[in-house]
Amino acid sequence: MRDHRISPATVERAFAQLASEGLIEPKPGQGTFVRQTQKIVAEEADFSWQSVALGSARGDGGSMGALLALPPSDSLVLSMGYLPPDLQATGLLTNALRQAAARPELWDRLSMEGLEPLRAWFAREIGNGSVFAPHEVMICAGGQAAIASTLRALVPHGRPILVEAPTYTGAISVARTAGLELVPVAMDENGVRPDLLADAFRQTGARVFYCQPAFSNPSGVVLSSERRAAVLDIAQQARAFIVEDDWARDLALVGAAPPPLAAEDRHGHVVYIRSLAKSAAPGLRVAAIMARGAALARLKAVRGSDDFSVSGPLQAAAVSIRSAPAWKRHLNMARAVLIERRDTLVAALRTELGDRASFRVPVGGMHLWVRLPDHISDIGITEELARQRVIVSPGQAWFPADPPGSFLRLTFGASPAALREGANRLGIAVRQQV
Repeated sequence: MRDHRISPATVERAFAQLASEGLIEPKPGQGTFVRQTQKIVAEEADFSWQSVALGSARGDGGSMGALLALPPSDSLVLSMGYLPPDLQATGLLTNALRQAAARPELWDRLSMEGLEPLRAWFAREIGNGSVFAPHEVMICAGGQAAIASTLRALVPHGRPILVEAPTYTGAISVARTAGLELVPVAMDENGVRPDLLADAFRQTGARVFYCQPAFSNPSGVVLSSERRAAVLDIAQQARAFIVEDDWARDLALVGAAPPPLAAEDRHGHVVYIRSLAKSAAPGLRVAAIMARGAALARLKAVRGSDDFSVSGPLQAAAVSIRSAPAWKRHLNMARAVLIERRDTLVAALRTELGDRASFRVPVGGMHLWVRLPDHISDIGITEELARQRVIVSPGQAWFPADPPGSFLRLTFGASPAALREGANRLGIAVRQQV
């Protein structure tokens, strides 16, 4: 303290860090001693045997790994799938979690299905509670976990699963890891094409179709009202399930989000997934799977083998923030800012790219799906921008098979300055290849 002119608290923190690193050893009643270390020359490890033991890979984690990797702190990030820190409900969550953590019963063993008040809230959100009952809701640790449990429960290993093209890369990763055969079904500006969906069911014998009817990620497409009934009818005729991933229901930017397909399903064809992380904060790993009939029992069996339950304090915090008056203010603020930033990115891209790229302005979600000229590689552009500390997502990651062109997914949650600068650097990179 005297030599370095520091406080006792600083000394305590320094000693604690040295102890945690194994460099010193506190001995109560004797003092603190430098550990005696011995230099050990270890033989080089040989992990080559693992290639034979593991066999062929059961999925390509490259795309998901790139998407989930934390970028350098000085990067312009136009690839994230969550609200940026300045739009997250951190204040609400901090207060709610502080109160929940003080309730001892929440740290005890909980029902595998989740807290009753949270399950009841999720059920009420669909058709005012007329579609699912609380006992038909299971709480999961985030939307990705919900997708993984659902696909494993409904699709046997090696069997086909139909997906939109393009579709959420996390679902592609789950299906490949589970050993499923991905069958892409093309979309247009009105959503999945019913004629191709019916053909795919007939030709493959698939019994599950995974989709995002509202603000599909990455394209932002909304399934049109004319096609909703057709998609449900096709699933009914095929005696198949629709896994509806309603990832962005809280992020409708123009009017209200369309009703879920589940709200129009009478006979249990729709298994419905909804997460809270997208509209609150990435750390709120709380989502729900809703199903009826034998599918519910199958899902419960899979969920029981995945984990015993989601953290009780986290579930209670989710109930608290959704019922707080400030939650609506949070959503209104987040939507207003996203609209402003979406328009900023749209204007910047039109200025920088002109007719060299095309896109539709999304009415929900937080992504812009940009088509580049076919001769420009989306992978090449992504790598070039990464060298300039601009992080975007290449279109190939969002197709389960060969993409029909070159695309980029750009997230417009970043600050206006970052969006304009990112668009500027993208424009330069594209113009250099034209």
